[in-house]
Amino acid sequence: MSHLLAFDSELLRRYDKSGPRYTSYPTAVQFHSGFGDTQYRAWVERTNNESPQRPLSLYFHIPFCDTVCFYCACNKIITKNRSRATTYLARLHREIELQGALYDRGRRVDQLHWGGGTPTFISQDEMRELMEITRRNFTLRDDDQGEYSIEVDPREANAESISLLRALGFNRISLGVQDFDPAVQQAVNRIQTEAETFAVLEAARGNGFRSVNMDLIYGLPLQTVESFARTLDKIIGAGPDRLSIFNYAHLPQMFKSQRQIEDAKLPSPQMKLDILQLTIEKLTAAGYVYIGMDHFAKPDDELSVAQRSGTLYRNFQGYSTHADCDLVGLGMTAISQVGASYAQNVRTLDEYYGRLDAGELAVFRGVELAADDRLRRAVITSLICHFTLDIPRVEREHGIRFNDYFAQELADLAAMHRDGLLTVSDDRIDVEPRGKLLIRNICMVFDKYLRQQPGQRFSKVI
Repeated sequence: MSHLLAFDSELLRRYDKSGPRYTSYPTAVQFHSGFGDTQYRAWVERTNNESPQRPLSLYFHIPFCDTVCFYCACNKIITKNRSRATTYLARLHREIELQGALYDRGRRVDQLHWGGGTPTFISQDEMRELMEITRRNFTLRDDDQGEYSIEVDPREANAESISLLRALGFNRISLGVQDFDPAVQQAVNRIQTEAETFAVLEAARGNGFRSVNMDLIYGLPLQTVESFARTLDKIIGAGPDRLSIFNYAHLPQMFKSQRQIEDAKLPSPQMKLDILQLTIEKLTAAGYVYIGMDHFAKPDDELSVAQRSGTLYRNFQGYSTHADCDLVGLGMTAISQVGASYAQNVRTLDEYYGRLDAGELAVFRGVELAADDRLRRAVITSLICHFTLDIPRVEREHGIRFNDYFAQELADLAAMHRDGLLTVSDDRIDVEPRGKLLIRNICMVFDKYLRQQPGQRFSKVI
């Protein structure tokens, strides 16, 4: 596939509306309480009985943070009391045991991720214990060929803890940065020096981590094109394998911590576009490939390789190289994807503790995908991961005539075709360089639920 990317500010302004990020289809908006423990267990059993069995991906949600970052929209608990993590981990260990008992031990864990919150909030002994209990209840790899990753706040890590994480089996690491400008850091309550950030990066390299990602955010208060350029230059100089450059979605009515950010200090929509254009130009000139949806990677990184080979996938952790895995979510709010189903855990600590103390799974809602959902998920996944759709393949795999089934969608794509976002032929839909930054808009055309329930609240696409 071509990695060309075109920036058309007029086109981006015209198409800039709210829409899903499609880490799942259907999105979490469609999850319902009619799907619970019984349905989840049935899907696990069904996948256990498949031949060949799919490997597993494990996601652990560790929600604690020492301080609040005002921009954050994650499910987190702000506390300086480290003993709260000990209480939480006791229940997480119980959930691991309950979930592990459901899955055939022949199903190897090819992917594992600790997210948060701040996973490195917990102590080193707690990290060791969490991995040991996981190994006791699931079949982890011992050959370092899995994708075992962790999100790290450089303010909560040092050379010793990075060495421990590598010894525990982690081989990929993601560092939260957001912005190095002191005024921006002050405005969002995340004071983080370049020295401590790059010390963790070098420790990861020195310990043999196979991929290092860094997260940045554009659209934060007091950011300018010039200030973000300085941050980018420093990051590019450090040469991480991957970069996630997220658009800040200011939704103070939904996320209480964002109310600490003054609207007047946010960059204008035009300045955000200018920052995005600068980012694309700088990263492209430095040799990074645009993967899609805010993600860039070096050409030899596994994400780039997977995209070229047609095996890139997208799930609740973003882009992934393991499309063949069933995902088991562990911890409060975590989401599982097993077979043709999604299942989400309860959202609060009290609910989570209550379920586990009663010896129950924490699942409280989810959805079972109908044939139409699976078809549309395949279409959206192909477009968002590869910027192309093989129409005959979709017809073979789902038993449809594409032009008949998606007649309304194809009619709606006509305007995008005229604007140069994509081309449509009898055999293919190809996203053009001008359309890659608007891939969410293109995917939204195939989202049945957006048609049925307009006005749902999502972040802006740009």
